[in-house]
Amino acid sequence: MENHSDSEITPLLSLSAAISYGIASMAMVFINKAILMQYANSMTLLTLQQLATAMLIHFGRRMGYTKAKALDMATARKLLPISLFYNANVAFALASLKGVNIPMYIAIKRLTPLAVLIAGFFSGKGRPTIQVSLSVILTAAGVIIAALGDFSFDLFGYSMALTSVFFQTMYLVLVEKSGAEDGLSSIEIMFYNSFLSLPFLLFVIIATGEFPNSLALLFAKSNSLYFLVILILSLVMGIVLNFTMFLCTIVNSALTTTIVGVLKGVGSTTLGFVLLGGVEVHALNVTGLVINTAGGVWYSYAKYQQKKNKPPKLISDLEAHSK
Repeated sequence: MENHSDSEITPLLSLSAAISYGIASMAMVFINKAILMQYANSMTLLTLQQLATAMLIHFGRRMGYTKAKALDMATARKLLPISLFYNANVAFALASLKGVNIPMYIAIKRLTPLAVLIAGFFSGKGRPTIQVSLSVILTAAGVIIAALGDFSFDLFGYSMALTSVFFQTMYLVLVEKSGAEDGLSSIEIMFYNSFLSLPFLLFVIIATGEFPNSLALLFAKSNSLYFLVILILSLVMGIVLNFTMFLCTIVNSALTTTIVGVLKGVGSTTLGFVLLGGVEVHALNVTGLVINTAGGVWYSYAKYQQKKNKPPKLISDLEAHSK
């Protein structure tokens, strides 16, 4: 994958990045839920995902499959907060999935776009348009209504999910800023994120007592073909999700990334009712999802109008052009 300086971000690339992230994000929720039902050591799972990502990118660079730059300590120091926020976001999200069903988990995570909008305003990004603001508020209102329809309250699970929303907000805003200012590609940000996270994650799994018992359990369960399949899927999709998330954030914006997450959540919620069961369908659920979808469509239209009235945006490095 080559670097293309001054490559123009086309509408097709923006759309492809958003759709790819939406599909990967939807699949990852179900894969993580499936493996956590078999293997409850969520922090060890996250460590394995990050280790697989770092090794794949490192050997890909050494073998010439990607022209990502070598590790630079000055850049690593700048990206350290991103890595910390990312891992806190995923760790709390995985912890919440242990006790919260998928529809309710997604409902809480859909509050992220409003948080991103507020964070962007206070970080000096500027005031969004009226249409963008109202569409995000409408989306969040739909989330609240849908959640009220069936809220099997789990204090620990919902606390973990809400904490994850906070860290995801900070993480997305910082990713967008670092990608724009430092000219890093999505592959390079992925590598720094994975590399910097490993010492932190190793400390956590040792301090919490997960390791070495989690490793012994992993080997014991490896006799099951089903477990091996979902474990490999989890590792592969972890890489795919990271890449598409970084790419979507750099090509579009942090808010666009979270809105894509909201829209894919409609499909995930529906599948969550069908695949998992245990969640009673209520009129408020349907009403909330309709309002949520309307807000997402409105936002997409507002951003399209905004982009059409602006000159094309330039980026320094996007591997997607060479695929």
